[in-house]
Amino acid sequence: MGALDGTKAIVTGSSRGIGAEVARLLAEDGAAVVVNYRQKAPRANRVVAGIEAAGGQALAVGADLTAPEGTKALVDAAVENFGGLNLLVLNASGGMEAGLGDDYALKLNRDAQVGMLNAAIEVMPAGSRVVFITSHQAHFINSVETMDAYEPVARSKRAGEDALRELIPALTERGISFVVVSGDMIEGTVTATLLDRAAPGAIEARRQEAGRLYSVEEFAAEIFKMVSADVPTGHTEYVGGAEHFTR
Repeated sequence: MGALDGTKAIVTGSSRGIGAEVARLLAEDGAAVVVNYRQKAPRANRVVAGIEAAGGQALAVGADLTAPEGTKALVDAAVENFGGLNLLVLNASGGMEAGLGDDYALKLNRDAQVGMLNAAIEVMPAGSRVVFITSHQAHFINSVETMDAYEPVARSKRAGEDALRELIPALTERGISFVVVSGDMIEGTVTATLLDRAAPGAIEARRQEAGRLYSVEEFAAEIFKMVSADVPTGHTEYVGGAEHFTR
């Protein structure tokens, strides 16, 4: 029995990296978790296998969040396999990948986030929680410049956060809380790798500026804490390096 026993969760973008680690932590504490992937089924299945080997409960579901049928598939999977949904972790993000179109960042980081939340709240009961994951570079983009290669992604993620925050009154009416977790660049993530490829030395420069960057495991642990933290709806939890953006 864990503290999250009875929790039924969806973690978007959880076949690797931060999302996979969050899914593992949730399951370790008793939650049943829908592990979402877009294309890499074997990778998601390995996440599920690891959770099950440790005694947890999880299910891998392939779904493109930019399509309405994708968000519906995730919600249906949670309801049909776990009996409901009371935790949604909006972790999926992107926009630096090649070949997906100039508007992909906005489609994924804003439109898909809103679409996923709107699909989820139809089945989420009072007492549920929604956690949105972002970066300091995106959260503060309207007041602090970021790296050129990351700016389109940052602006699309800020647009996503703003659009989700507009839904807080509707969430509050349903008794659902909404929390944002904002972190600095995270060591070892796809975004950090692509950014360093586009602007060699960018991650090292940010590391020097911040003092240190969090690892995937460290950042996931902070996200995990906010799943049940006693904070008001709309709260933003800053993880590492925020002083640079607020001074």
